[in-house]
Amino acid sequence: MTFVLWIAVALLTLRLLGELWLGALNRREVRRHAARAPAAVSAIMDDATYAKAVRYTLARSKFNAVSEVFGTCIVILALVSGVLPWLFITITGAGAPDAVWSHAAFILAAFALLAVPSLPFDWWETFSLEARHGFNQTTTRLWLTDKLKGTLLTVVIGFPLLWLLLSLVHWVGSAWWLWGFAILFAVQLLMMVLYPKLILPLFNKLTPLPEGELRTRLIALGERAGFRAKTIEVIDGSKRSGHSNAYFTGFGRFRRIVLFDTLIAQLGAAELEAVLAHEIGHYRRGHIPKMIAVSAVMQLAGFALIAWLARSPWFDTGFGFPAGALAPAFLLFGLLSGVVTFWFSPILNFFSRKHEYEADAFAREAVGEAESMIRALRKLAQKNLTNLTPHPWFSAFFYSHPTLVEREQALERAG
Repeated sequence: MTFVLWIAVALLTLRLLGELWLGALNRREVRRHAARAPAAVSAIMDDATYAKAVRYTLARSKFNAVSEVFGTCIVILALVSGVLPWLFITITGAGAPDAVWSHAAFILAAFALLAVPSLPFDWWETFSLEARHGFNQTTTRLWLTDKLKGTLLTVVIGFPLLWLLLSLVHWVGSAWWLWGFAILFAVQLLMMVLYPKLILPLFNKLTPLPEGELRTRLIALGERAGFRAKTIEVIDGSKRSGHSNAYFTGFGRFRRIVLFDTLIAQLGAAELEAVLAHEIGHYRRGHIPKMIAVSAVMQLAGFALIAWLARSPWFDTGFGFPAGALAPAFLLFGLLSGVVTFWFSPILNFFSRKHEYEADAFAREAVGEAESMIRALRKLAQKNLTNLTPHPWFSAFFYSHPTLVEREQALERAG
């Protein structure tokens, strides 16, 4: 155990303790209101639905606590046992030690090795937790197929990308991280266009929203709100889960609106119009480019940090790797960056919630009233058994959206 390794273990443990403490605070807050919901919540859910939401929230929180402890222990064990340096030597030694392909293969193999122990948790979450509360719609065959497809996509897309990033050192020298950032950022922008066309259909079926009153209303709303989408599509999310959502993908002339079939089943036409207006609000208020810009800055900082760590002899050797090896620096950054970014979650969530308020306000203006949006939010909270009484600190760290009570109050104030 080197000093660097001790620091890494301490930071992982500190983050875990923070997550567990916040989870415990949240469970205590939920239990405090379990017997009698606050007045604002009683207006949203009837007693029976609220009791179900409490049970679901507590069950999910306990599961998350166990999963977090297990996942952190796996990472710590991998770091202190020496299995990762052994894997690096084994894979790179299978070919030429300096062959870039073997270094890229090491990163993929390491992440795969660390992901395998969590599969039983994923299985239990889907077929026990979600099923017990009426959400799971997937089958064993579909679950296994999804895992297989995800693994193949990771190899097909991830391996060439990693090979390209690692090769930059040999091609452009010390400026590799600037080129690496530019390439990764360009790939991500490209994927925003290609994902709904090439990747999403591998997992879900997308069909155009049929002609009728709903499509006419939504198209008219888009025209009225200054958002001309290429198409409105329905995704068969119900084959996996009873949860619902709506979003748009792509940008420019490639943007398209996607509605979950569960959402269409749960909401009326006026409520769907309000939900769509909210999504359009994100576009019209410039939230998408703002978030892309924030992501770009964070990625650039990440690449700069990886380059600095790879040049620092104490970093790789502190974890048992050869000094100056770039692939281990990539892997270790991926495993440990969360111990820092976790503590900045409230800042990012603050701006995300601000965007949600702005999108809600836009939706109210676009449809001419707040009642449809409020009804839609209430129905979605009921159908998804949303936790309506989270602890403020838990919400600050884990909620990218304001609570429903907060959103309703903001909509009513605006009215």
